[in-house]
Amino acid sequence: MTVFHSLALSVLLASLIPVPATAQVTPDSIPLPDSAQEVPDAVDLDTIRAGRFDNGKMWTFEYPPTDYLRETYEIEADAAWFERARLGALRIPGCSASFVSPNGLVMTNHHCAREFVVQVSRDGEDLLDNGFYAASLEEEREVTDFEADQLLEVFDVTPEVEAALEGIADPGARSDAREAIEEEIQERLAAERGGEEAGIEVETIALWNGARTSAYVFRRYENVRLVFAPELQIGFFGGDADNFTYPRYNLDFSFFRIYGDDGRPLETEHYFPWSEDGVEEGDAVFIVGNPGGTSRLQTMAELEFRRAVQDRALLDFLSSRVEALEDFQEASPEDAEEEDVTNDIFGLENSLKARQGILGGLFDPVLMARRADSERAFREALAADSSLQAEYGGLFDRMADVQRRKAEMADLFGAFAVFGNPDFTAATILRGIWALQMLNARAQGAPAEVLTELRARFDSVPDQPEELQIQLMEARFDDMATHLGATNPSVSGILLGRTPEEAARAIVGASVLADSAAAAAAVDAGTVGISDPAVGLMQWFLPAFGEFQSRISPLGDEESDLAARLGQARFAVYGTSMPPDATFSLRIADGVVKSYDYNGTTAPTHTTFFGLYDHYYSYGADSPWTLPERWENPPEGLDLWTPMNFISTNDIVGGNSGSPVLNAELEIVGVVFDGNIESLPGEFIYVDTRNRAISVDARGILEALDDVYDADRIVMELTTGRLFETEEEADRARR
Repeated sequence: MTVFHSLALSVLLASLIPVPATAQVTPDSIPLPDSAQEVPDAVDLDTIRAGRFDNGKMWTFEYPPTDYLRETYEIEADAAWFERARLGALRIPGCSASFVSPNGLVMTNHHCAREFVVQVSRDGEDLLDNGFYAASLEEEREVTDFEADQLLEVFDVTPEVEAALEGIADPGARSDAREAIEEEIQERLAAERGGEEAGIEVETIALWNGARTSAYVFRRYENVRLVFAPELQIGFFGGDADNFTYPRYNLDFSFFRIYGDDGRPLETEHYFPWSEDGVEEGDAVFIVGNPGGTSRLQTMAELEFRRAVQDRALLDFLSSRVEALEDFQEASPEDAEEEDVTNDIFGLENSLKARQGILGGLFDPVLMARRADSERAFREALAADSSLQAEYGGLFDRMADVQRRKAEMADLFGAFAVFGNPDFTAATILRGIWALQMLNARAQGAPAEVLTELRARFDSVPDQPEELQIQLMEARFDDMATHLGATNPSVSGILLGRTPEEAARAIVGASVLADSAAAAAAVDAGTVGISDPAVGLMQWFLPAFGEFQSRISPLGDEESDLAARLGQARFAVYGTSMPPDATFSLRIADGVVKSYDYNGTTAPTHTTFFGLYDHYYSYGADSPWTLPERWENPPEGLDLWTPMNFISTNDIVGGNSGSPVLNAELEIVGVVFDGNIESLPGEFIYVDTRNRAISVDARGILEALDDVYDADRIVMELTTGRLFETEEEADRARR
């Protein structure tokens, strides 16, 4: 067997995992949002037309919608306004955030802070359940692996990228050339500004699938400390049952502080001051954050492929991994607590529910009719221009052909869904792959630098508890058996007549590669060979996976190239009037505080603390709507009429969590934390009559900080802008 290629491509599989073409996927076979498939008798689908903003309102800062905001909201959003909005916002790991004081105070969601709350917990503490408040500057706790990126500058580098791609026809070669020129641009711009030593990071962002390319220059802050986080039960009130629903009663917020090189709180010129008045129904609001990703530019052929196979397979994958983690948690509760598995399960359940809503939207005939009408109009616009038609007219058929060819290897997609992701792949398998590569490389006389690189990859595989490895390996073997069939040579060679669980327990139990220390010692001693069960497993595992990689790689390049050319066609027709898909880069989304109809009734624009207690008493103490101890008996000063959560029509998706919600004066009126269940199809279409962003009201945050947590130090900083080093200092200032 030759040296196996890198696993880098396997990360790509997270978005490409259909089930076998023989699977019968129908609306009745999957859990969908209420009324997702219902079409009123009076509706003629042939008359359905696309809406003006079906592609959304996630506006970029390099192409600001100045005229649109003036016409729609009568506000003068000039260059200075957009600069303030840009510089007050931050991107943090997986989420968004913002500066909310001139002293480096940063606000985001509680669910964006969970892993860091666990990280700073000391022996005997349970800060996730009990909450955390640093009553003095000295008590703020340093977190690691936290990066806050502030967007300083944006450059259009499209001409430079296009020049580097000119004359290259092969999709794979174009992809390589794009990667090379983008890396060159990033290195040059970073070096000109002082590079990593100056805290400068540069990222190239492809907009409209590459029709335009921007270079984003960030100031990265890494000296960060946790200041405040409420209890999990109040930050995630209602749990998964309430996730993506409304009305809600969550205090899903937290505070960090960024420190400067001098060890003192960072002086931040640009921040969002706290609003005194909040917002009411009909008010315009603006959300500035980093939406993670949308697919609103996909063709109908791509959406239909997803509906038929891909998204259902992702549901199956997520369901099986939730089950695997829950089985691990039950079998090894102490190890599960150490691995923070509860938080991992929350994340998977969130993804599972989101994917159910997206798939429900793909089965919604009205939404799909709107998307079809949008594509029809796009095709007609191309046909009306002979030069555009000549250049781009055949792309739709070619993209449809790619989807057909993807479906032909649906069994391989299902068998190796998301393989290589260390969160979902048994460490023993990953070490087995790298161990075999090292053996083959030595046998072939590979240079020392190759062996060093392979060893580094082997050593970088993170440790996992034995039971977790067994559960993850069993799930992978089950995927292979389900999608490839019991008689497939790879499957039969792995299982040897055993169940997936029996095979996993035998391999993990007998392999020296199950433990990182033992694995490293064995490699050093030269005792790891094909006789090790994990290495021997590879002779059956890698041929099937290698076949998949060799077939999907060119298809992926072709699909990306076609999507880029379709993006160019769309930009040629519509320009910047249609925002590009989300790319986890900074956007501003406009909207209004507005109700909507649901479940036979009308949603209130705001909820209050009264509703929090109504849910607590209605559902009972042993439900997802139980309250932390300090909340069970509200303090005398707590005003239960205070707005707690509110809804607005802003266009958001995952990644926007923690984004500031601002009024026209760019003051904080809330922090967004979720969308309603009806907004989940927003991954591929935005409909303002359905989509609602759900935010924690700024007034509710202050009320809780002041009357429940006695966090005067934060309250005073938010309302005055002054830094108070101790609670006593803040108390004196209030008096």
